[in-house]
Amino acid sequence: MRFVKQLALGSITVLLLAACGGGGGPLGLQSTSPARGDLMQSPPPRIISVSAAEFKGSLMASSSGQALLQLANDPVCGVDVNYIKYGTVGGKGEATTASAALMVPTGNDARCTGARPILLYAHGTTIEKRYNLADWIDRTNPAFSESTMLAALYAAQGYIVVAPNYAGYDSSTLDYHPYLNADQQSKDMMDALKAAKTALPGLLSSTTASARLFVTGYSQGGHVAMATHRALQEANILVTASAPMSGPYALAAQSDATFLGQVNAGSTIFTPMIITSAQKTFGDIYSTPGDLYESAYATGIESLLPGPYNWTTIFSKLPQTALFSSTAPTGMSAITPPTGYGAIDALFASGFGTANLIKNSARASYVADAMANPDGAIAGTTLLPAASPSSPLRKAAKANDLRGWTPTSPVLLCGGNGDPTVFYAVHTTVMKTLWTGLGPLVTELDVDSAATNADPFGAVKAAFASNKAATGTAAATAALAAGKSSGEAAVAAATAVVSSYHGTLVPPFCNVAARAFFSQFQ
Repeated sequence: MRFVKQLALGSITVLLLAACGGGGGPLGLQSTSPARGDLMQSPPPRIISVSAAEFKGSLMASSSGQALLQLANDPVCGVDVNYIKYGTVGGKGEATTASAALMVPTGNDARCTGARPILLYAHGTTIEKRYNLADWIDRTNPAFSESTMLAALYAAQGYIVVAPNYAGYDSSTLDYHPYLNADQQSKDMMDALKAAKTALPGLLSSTTASARLFVTGYSQGGHVAMATHRALQEANILVTASAPMSGPYALAAQSDATFLGQVNAGSTIFTPMIITSAQKTFGDIYSTPGDLYESAYATGIESLLPGPYNWTTIFSKLPQTALFSSTAPTGMSAITPPTGYGAIDALFASGFGTANLIKNSARASYVADAMANPDGAIAGTTLLPAASPSSPLRKAAKANDLRGWTPTSPVLLCGGNGDPTVFYAVHTTVMKTLWTGLGPLVTELDVDSAATNADPFGAVKAAFASNKAATGTAAATAALAAGKSSGEAAVAAATAVVSSYHGTLVPPFCNVAARAFFSQFQ
């Protein structure tokens, strides 16, 4: 569910403005204990201002930037990146703060002036607390490449972009992150939107928002985007259209699949983030972390993520792939690991080992409930969550599951069928099936599929196929150059595609598709 190493840009030669607002006068601190949606600094600081020509020039300076330009098209507008801080709530409803990037288009082109549509964007899983989509000063900031993509695809094409960093990250006063907490994260998004609208008139490049509101996000952000669409609809706030991308919408089904042995890539990261979020919110997942985690990992695990570690150094604190023990609990040998799934068997097998994270006793207890009270998507029945789960962790997953609501505005569901992290069939296909009766209101896009006649996303699918093939070819070529056999080169190619599929291959193409989808409603 992470968004990592995405189209990383080289040096960017743009005009940087002082974080104190670039000469716009002293900042007014509105509150150190803000209410939900209150803007904490007015005007908020402008971090960077770049013209369309400067932005294009900076992207042209690197091969990855050029690749982004090919997807995004040349910037039409300049971009101002502003940093907003606002009041929101934590998982238990406790008052806290969060921050966000507020990007506004600038320039004289008609597509950059007047009332502009708002794009509310939810980012994917990150484990680094310093993640800040507004920080264009520190190029080592882990959010820099994702933020640059947002600017190129949306802000430089005339959208106002509101992109929260989420509670628990950056300057937020919350000491944990309510990961995949549908209620809290949708509130966080809505609070950021309210604060951004308050900020717009006072920006150095004063901007007006139109009535059009688009919501999108990838991976964790796909779940957040869908939860936010649901919450906005319930609040009678019109969503023009949304595009959740590769999100774990059927969260309870994903959780059951994992404990039943279908361990997805990244589970040793995602599982403790989900468990900590649920424990902080509901308080009944365990008495102590040692109830669920092996003793080697239990101490301090609640404060581990997000933290100072990146996707490499975190594995000094957590197992890299072994979520469960390779010694099967009683009666569970057939799913330790499960087999018969073809090429993905190897992925499932990698989730088992000796230095594992989750205790056998915790897994056995969870699986007993999953068997007694099956999820409809896993059992192939109603496609809905289990009616009466008894496991506290399964109850928490059901509370944050997004099945069971009906959108009244257009939705694009985008992803790739080969995703080893967020299983396409468990999430995207299930949601589309549940919404079949809505007809053309809901569009499903598998970027990893063949284009059909008059396919509006044919170009996106073709570009994805080319990029996927190039990823495998590059890995195979490198392996052959290193003296590997043709068989070993083929394995290297397949491994490269699997390892980059969710984090770098799918995201840019789903975002291009989302922008094209939104353009219908301009």
